[in-house]
Amino acid sequence: MKIEEFNSGVWEHGFKYKYFVPAFINHPFSWEDDAISALLEKASLKLGELNSFSRFVPDIDIFISMHVLKEAVVSSRIEGARTNIEEALKEEQPSEPEKRDDWLEVNNYVKAINSAIEELKTLPLSCRLIRDTHRILLSSGRGERKTPGEFRISQNWIGGASIVDAVLFLLQQISFLIYCQILKSF
Repeated sequence: MKIEEFNSGVWEHGFKYKYFVPAFINHPFSWEDDAISALLEKASLKLGELNSFSRFVPDIDIFISMHVLKEAVVSSRIEGARTNIEEALKEEQPSEPEKRDDWLEVNNYVKAINSAIEELKTLPLSCRLIRDTHRILLSSGRGERKTPGEFRISQNWIGGASIVDAVLFLLQQISFLIYCQILKSF
């Protein structure tokens, strides 16, 4: 398929809201636009530069683990956690309940990402891998009663107090399950 003719998806209507359904991408793409080739070449060069810089890092595993921790802290803020990197690095849980839940969520995030990276050595990117990672992510703290390791069964949204004034809607469950099954073809 020519990438210039690719349509990224369509808007579908739910009850008082619209949600985006992405197009399938599991097919080869071609292009005639030289600008795309130039951008891909530039991206390849930047990846090569990044790879060469990694030789200057004394312990690449510690470097990567700190980036995973930073991402865990920043991503957990979306859910309301207030833990900072210094607190997340502590091995012992804080004694205050609200800080303990935040600390647990950040540490669960790190455990989930590290587990997923390890599992990718033997498993493909799949529904099973996503569920296993989700189970670890919600294994303790505020999320432990929110069906860890299971896909949601209700419509999810971001922003707004209700579905009527929400800003962004995620895929409906049936669409999500279809797309999740398609991961096996990659």
